[in-house]
Amino acid sequence: MLTPDERLRVDAAGSGWIHAYHRDSLDDLRRDLHRDRSCAVILSTAMCQGISVSSMAKVVREFPRVPTVALLSQLDRSTVRTVLSLGQCGIRTLIDVREPNGWRELRTVLLNERSSTVQRVAMSRLSLDLLHATPGALRFFETLFGVAGYTPTIRELARQLDMVAGTLMSRFFRAQLPAPKQYLTLARLVYAARLFENPGVSISGVSNQLEYSSPQSFSRHVRAVLGMSPLQFRTCYDGDGMLDLFRERLVLRYREQWRMFDPLLERPRPLRRRKRGAVELRPAMEVRDPATLGEGKMREDLAGPGQRGD
Repeated sequence: MLTPDERLRVDAAGSGWIHAYHRDSLDDLRRDLHRDRSCAVILSTAMCQGISVSSMAKVVREFPRVPTVALLSQLDRSTVRTVLSLGQCGIRTLIDVREPNGWRELRTVLLNERSSTVQRVAMSRLSLDLLHATPGALRFFETLFGVAGYTPTIRELARQLDMVAGTLMSRFFRAQLPAPKQYLTLARLVYAARLFENPGVSISGVSNQLEYSSPQSFSRHVRAVLGMSPLQFRTCYDGDGMLDLFRERLVLRYREQWRMFDPLLERPRPLRRRKRGAVELRPAMEVRDPATLGEGKMREDLAGPGQRGD
């Protein structure tokens, strides 16, 4: 929620690395937060002068994992009162952009928040778990957490890896690793646990965000994988806890296999050795009389180019 001039400057400051959704009311802002479309909220002190403190505090309280930053670009008599009100709402970060250093500080804050996405956190930990893993293995996990937030199908995962789903599954089977579906299933629950960290997000909201067919389908999924209801899941696991479970079940137990396994490269087939004493049968060659061959060649030369003699 910014003034028109602040919107232009924020867009210019974040060009190339952030996309801003500009909203004019708390209702629109809350709607975006429910849809998990925002990794941070920027509030202009000039736009917050007429906003109810209780309404703003409710938004901050419902979405504690989404940082809210107050932006100060102009100073007047009511600014001090507004800043104090924002502090009462739970907003702890105030950036003064009247100086050039302020915009640099804003970029730093937003970049730090962008680096805390599920995919980046997962890869930072998995890269340590698999220090000597193949490049294909690391690409598999990066792609896995890139698609887990919006698709439940192995076909889409395989398509992002430029391979056929059946080929991907057979390579995991030959490497004696759990099926790719198990990796995708737990990765999606890492996203769900991350969303549940915000009290304002409902079970229906999580199921819609993760492209489940219905909240009942999401509930069945959680119960089948973890043996608990979505409410118990929300209480027992946050994003970090679910990521640790993913690592324990599917990575750390199979660390040796993952160090040798590249899901993107097909393992060369071993050469078949011929048994000792075996006789290799070859098709018999037709033996013709040299004189006959010579006669045929002579007839061909006499017939001329493009013709055949009988």
